[in-house]
Amino acid sequence: MCDDPIPPAVRDALRDYRRLLDEHGPAWGEDPITYVRQIETSAYLMDEQAFWITCLNLVVERFPGAGDAELEARMAELDPHEIIRAALAGQVLDNLAALRLAPGAPPRLEARPQAVLDGPFSTGLLLDSARDEPVTVTVGGEAYHLPPRGARLVRVTPGTPVTAGGESVSLAPLVRPARPATLRLRAGMPCRWSVTGADGQGWYPDGAPPRLDAHRRPYFHGDDLVLTVPAEPLTVRVTRGMEYTTEERTLTPGDGTVLELAPRRLYDAAARGWYGGDMHVHMNWTGDMVGTPGHAASVQHGEDLHLLNLVAGNVASERVYDREALEHWAGQDLPWSDATHIARLGVEYRNDLLGHLYAFGVDAPPGRYHTGFLGTADWPPNSEGCAELRDLGAVLGYSHPFHIPIDATAPPAFALTSGRNCSAREVVADAALGLIDSLDVLNHSSIHATAVVYRHLLGAGNRLAATAGTDAMLSFARRGNQSSPPGWERVYARVDGPLTAASFAEAIRRGRTFATTGPWLELDTAGLAPGDTLDAAPGDRVTITARTIGPEVAHLEIRTADGVLAEGPPPELTAELTVGEPTYVVAVASGPPHERSYHHTGAYAHTSPIYVHVGGRHVAREEDIAWCLEYLDAFEEILRAQATIETPAQLTDHLILLDEARSTYRSRRGA
Repeated sequence: MCDDPIPPAVRDALRDYRRLLDEHGPAWGEDPITYVRQIETSAYLMDEQAFWITCLNLVVERFPGAGDAELEARMAELDPHEIIRAALAGQVLDNLAALRLAPGAPPRLEARPQAVLDGPFSTGLLLDSARDEPVTVTVGGEAYHLPPRGARLVRVTPGTPVTAGGESVSLAPLVRPARPATLRLRAGMPCRWSVTGADGQGWYPDGAPPRLDAHRRPYFHGDDLVLTVPAEPLTVRVTRGMEYTTEERTLTPGDGTVLELAPRRLYDAAARGWYGGDMHVHMNWTGDMVGTPGHAASVQHGEDLHLLNLVAGNVASERVYDREALEHWAGQDLPWSDATHIARLGVEYRNDLLGHLYAFGVDAPPGRYHTGFLGTADWPPNSEGCAELRDLGAVLGYSHPFHIPIDATAPPAFALTSGRNCSAREVVADAALGLIDSLDVLNHSSIHATAVVYRHLLGAGNRLAATAGTDAMLSFARRGNQSSPPGWERVYARVDGPLTAASFAEAIRRGRTFATTGPWLELDTAGLAPGDTLDAAPGDRVTITARTIGPEVAHLEIRTADGVLAEGPPPELTAELTVGEPTYVVAVASGPPHERSYHHTGAYAHTSPIYVHVGGRHVAREEDIAWCLEYLDAFEEILRAQATIETPAQLTDHLILLDEARSTYRSRRGA
């Protein structure tokens, strides 16, 4: 799919990433702050929440009464091997067998045997001691001294010699032999495929990354592909992103078996003038593999993802991953782009205390990509980064904004949780000053909390588009949602004319969007669509209709600045609005967990607003303005208490930004 030669600087960077992976493992030598420690466990703990809950429980148990700062510091000190053991709680994985060392009992191997056709095989082995005394386990001639109730992960093959406490342990049960067969898959277009055995073991074409999605389902992309598989019953599934159904067949392949199977369209967004994009995807961001332009091309076309924003960004140190790719391709469509698939290199601008921003459509690399890492100052405010990226032509918004579920009545402090947890804390100030274009309401963290904050921001008079960014990472084979395919959430933008990077960015600036985990969602207010403005008079009656497509939707809402106007089942909901004060109208679709939805909370879609102006006045509710002002006061307390500040002038810059935002909100009262 991407036949163009890789530029020398990009090729050298990829070579360097492979060296980092070989030398340091999946964390690639990054500063071992807590979320870097999580990276070390991600191949075994697909659920990111399992890591955080386990760490918190372990620290609270060992350090009762510890405050927030100590809890965060202690979590970074935990042994990742013990975290994995505790989080799995006795579970055995396909890529991690366990050697159990119980008191007074011989060593016991627990494993899910993997079918092996030919060639080498290796896997992880968890040395898990429940004994109250130290024990030595020798693996391949190397001695591992486990403390009482200790744990250790090692790599093994079925022939690796293992002894525990002097007793020999056979690893032959790790594998089972299987007779090989060949399977050819054809759909007539690039697709996402999954080939699994009855035991869930996945099979891939040669050279395809062995990736798992958030449902722990193996997948790969392409068309007319040949796989070597066991001559056993297999399930083949094929889909092509959220606009298509999933088709499935079960078969027992032999030599030269050909399966022709294609998904059906559920809806055709481009035919309606809408194009779906993922604003936040990393080609490389540490990981258990190295992502390449070829991987990105295969994924984008296999998911029929109209727009792909591959962001360059750091992790926990100075290194900016894929910076060389951005420097080479900035302002250009990537080589695999075509009339309905545009890929660009963008930026993730990052500060873990202030928040992270995506930037799409930059014409050149920025001078600054991040602040506040390795103990450096949380300065300048993110507003400076916004201004620079805007000058470079970017459309931008806050990514994965909030993490703790809140409801519409919750005070702002509930959104402003403590710690350097990447929450979009500066968003309320930057929105007021017109420095951002959107908010990733659809994200891999708390959609519902972000939607609550988004509606407060709209009600307080800010114009922001609802967008979506998955934070998917092509350099991870197993990391829950972040090893799911890009585009599992999308922002659909209503584009004028052909799809280009510029037309898509302009649609976001104009708010002509909705964001979704999969459902199609339409909103019509007196013939207007999201991003439009209705000029009305008090007493006018307006008909509002929301429509949705998608088997995962269970509930529809039409909301105004005052809350839910109407709700009901899909596929269509109509309500009458009698205009009083200025307001906005949005539609929301939701549903329970579903195989089409990769977010742990289930299906969700949210439109940008249709603005209802009355007598030339736009919405600016006192309740929402008060919420934003209270938020800014609470954010100031966090800055004073937690920000790394080197000079009084740096703090002053933050306070000036907050005061400007407060002044803006206050000026809207009674406007």
